[in-house]
Amino acid sequence: MEKQWQSVPPREKLLQGGAGALTDIELLAIFLRTGVEGVHVMSLATQLLDEFGSLYHLLTAERKAFRHIKGVGTAKYAQLNAIAELARRFFTCNDALDHHSVTSSSDLLHYLHSTLAHREREIFMVIFFDNQHRVIEASEMFAGTFNSVEVHPREIVRDALRLNAAALILAHNHPSGVSRPSPADRDVTQQVVTACQLFNIRVLDHMVIGRGEYISFAEKGWL
Repeated sequence: MEKQWQSVPPREKLLQGGAGALTDIELLAIFLRTGVEGVHVMSLATQLLDEFGSLYHLLTAERKAFRHIKGVGTAKYAQLNAIAELARRFFTCNDALDHHSVTSSSDLLHYLHSTLAHREREIFMVIFFDNQHRVIEASEMFAGTFNSVEVHPREIVRDALRLNAAALILAHNHPSGVSRPSPADRDVTQQVVTACQLFNIRVLDHMVIGRGEYISFAEKGWL
């Protein structure tokens, strides 16, 4: 028998306490809007999250992954796909990081995940900061293959000087989904740090982005 959902409906809960008060299931239910015959929308949202394990894996799944799930046809798949694309566009719009400081680590991480996690080849980004740690520019400087990218420290320094940047953060993705840094990742990080030190430019972090995970060189004490 279908479970009876008697708590405060998600939409009303959002209006009362803000979106942050909602669980992943409740947020998903709002976007799904309706369930299917015999299945409440909250039950459908619960089933989807149980099936895929997380919002990230749900919203990045291919259409064929939904074929065996009752009630998720073309319309609901389109809704889910649109949610994911809207989130990506929000975090990758030109002013997504404007005036953010390094202390806004959660915003920065969301931005990097939205920009890099879904890419099919390695992309190496550099985020440039002024002396107040405000973002000047976020640049996709180098593009590579599925498992490697060639990085030129001299070009990073050149752009930092052009922008009069005082600090920067390096970031790149691993299309495999596993964020564990390779020896090459460690080597290029040290090369960039050494090149930047000559011009008194600080490298604040190097973040390796996987699918639903990341590694921060700064957090690991590797810088």
